[in-house]
Amino acid sequence: MLLESAEQPGGTSETAALRVLRKVFGYDAFRGQQEAAIEHVVGGGDAVVLMPTGGGKSLCYQIPALVRPGTGVVISPLIALMQDQVDALRALGVRAGFINSTLDLDQRRVVEAEFLAGELDLLYLAPERLRLEATKALLERGKVSVFAIDEAHCVAQWGHDFRPDYLELSMLGERWPEVPRIALTATATRATHREIVQRLGLSTARDFVASFDRPNIQYRIVPKNDPRKQLLRFLGEEHPGDAGIVYCLSRNAVERTAEFLCRNGIEAVPYHAGLDAGTRAAHQARFLREEGLVVVATIAFGMGIDKPDVRFVAHLDLPKSVEGYYQETGRAGRDGQPSTAWLAYGLQDVVQQRKLIENGEGDPAFQRRARAHLDAMLSLCETVRCRRGQLLAYFGQEPEEGAAEVSCGNCDTCLTPPELWDGTVPAQKVLSTVVRLKRERGQKFGSGQIVDILLGRRTAKVIQFDHDGLSVFGIGEELGEAEWRGVIRQLIAQGLLEVEGEHGTLHLTDASATVLRGEREVRLRKDPKPVRPPRQTARAATGGGKGAAPVDLPEEARPLFETLRAWRAEQAREQGVPAYVVFHDATLREIAVQRPATLGALGGITGVGEKKLATYGEGLLAVLAGGPQE
Repeated sequence: MLLESAEQPGGTSETAALRVLRKVFGYDAFRGQQEAAIEHVVGGGDAVVLMPTGGGKSLCYQIPALVRPGTGVVISPLIALMQDQVDALRALGVRAGFINSTLDLDQRRVVEAEFLAGELDLLYLAPERLRLEATKALLERGKVSVFAIDEAHCVAQWGHDFRPDYLELSMLGERWPEVPRIALTATATRATHREIVQRLGLSTARDFVASFDRPNIQYRIVPKNDPRKQLLRFLGEEHPGDAGIVYCLSRNAVERTAEFLCRNGIEAVPYHAGLDAGTRAAHQARFLREEGLVVVATIAFGMGIDKPDVRFVAHLDLPKSVEGYYQETGRAGRDGQPSTAWLAYGLQDVVQQRKLIENGEGDPAFQRRARAHLDAMLSLCETVRCRRGQLLAYFGQEPEEGAAEVSCGNCDTCLTPPELWDGTVPAQKVLSTVVRLKRERGQKFGSGQIVDILLGRRTAKVIQFDHDGLSVFGIGEELGEAEWRGVIRQLIAQGLLEVEGEHGTLHLTDASATVLRGEREVRLRKDPKPVRPPRQTARAATGGGKGAAPVDLPEEARPLFETLRAWRAEQAREQGVPAYVVFHDATLREIAVQRPATLGALGGITGVGEKKLATYGEGLLAVLAGGPQE
């Protein structure tokens, strides 16, 4: 689909890219750096695009593919989502297809023939396909307009989603030097950014880096205390009937949590690598197509999920890295509406993650990096400053106006600022207990035994090892068990204790001596009492151009909005596609508020391009004429 620049009324020039944005996607203007990135690639330049989830990355390769002659080839690791991505593009009138292992021979030959005949605007391929000489030969026989490398952080060998097949993609520039390449990701530290450039051979590419801020997401981290019940309360009080994702560390925890939610009236399905491929595909399809379903998953689920109305992402276990946390929480609120990232975190999470690193396969260098990633995640959990500010700082995007003083107003530490206290004496008591166990008894124990000794509990293990005879026995009765666990957790986060071994044994660090000698003050964060923060107001919207749909739908427009959603659900069922492929909620909100009475007025709504106007216009006008008016 090759479009030339056009002359608009009044003599102003409309670029081909802007014309595609208006006619195909239904937006009147680009956002942020989209236009600069698109025009650069349209002109034949290479680009590296770092934009947050929901920031419009896909347009940065889709529009060049529609403007330049030939077919845009998209390399994506998301085989399970390619069908939905293609369906969404076809609903816009874009000629799209994919080749992956889910196609049989006849289906693949049809797509190959379409590509060779120039009948595709976009072709999606999994990275492993490009290791096959047959795939390379196919691409050489056709006309490629642009190579888009999506989820480009997968090339980073020290990253959280490393895919070895991505290391082969540097050959694209060598084999097709005349075809522009664009690498895109929503998750990249400065180090990962450098690795993307280096490993993909994009040293001369132009960088387009947007803010990673997702202001519509409220970040909350709570002390873990019976996490499944905490999750149930969170969902019941704040997200009843909402679609969301719950992440757990193990397959067993996924299964038990999904069963727990179902028993308590919340429809939930599990997703993990231990399930057969058919079950995983069915559960993912249900999540994309149904409203209000909760998926409980390991990190095997979710990269690239396009569902715009995920209202929450909850973690019942500590993520291994800030990159992973950001990537996973970023699946919430792609539509710009208020959403929540909720994490329950406790001492055992720290012990478990340290154990996984120590017992993992990786060489010493890999383990050092893994520990550094975990330390950064612990720092985010224990921070007393704005969580959003710390998250952005991790990606090299420190807020400009005095980092520590900036308040986003939409994270738990800003809404309910934590209280700091002088924990030097409690820290000395914990460290002294660890010292005495090792020095006087030659023994090593984990946090549970330390807490029992400090509280003066004569448990079976305390009696067995004569720990009630230690001078530190019972010296910690001023704090409760949960508080002592919080002290130990924070000492680990501050590098004053280390966790090692299968049983989470506690050891002193080089820095511990300064605390024991009274040369260093230890400031600790007091775990706040559970408070339900006020509902946030989204400060971002997904649409560009025609004006974003209102975040707070006027009361008088709600009945019509629900009628439009019911109509959309029926259209989606008939076509076998997710509801958002028909229209996003944001578009339906704007329709409910504006109540357009003609096709021309309907075409002025954000997200209503020419193809969707032709497909759904008359049906929408009929709904508007006969639907609820109050």
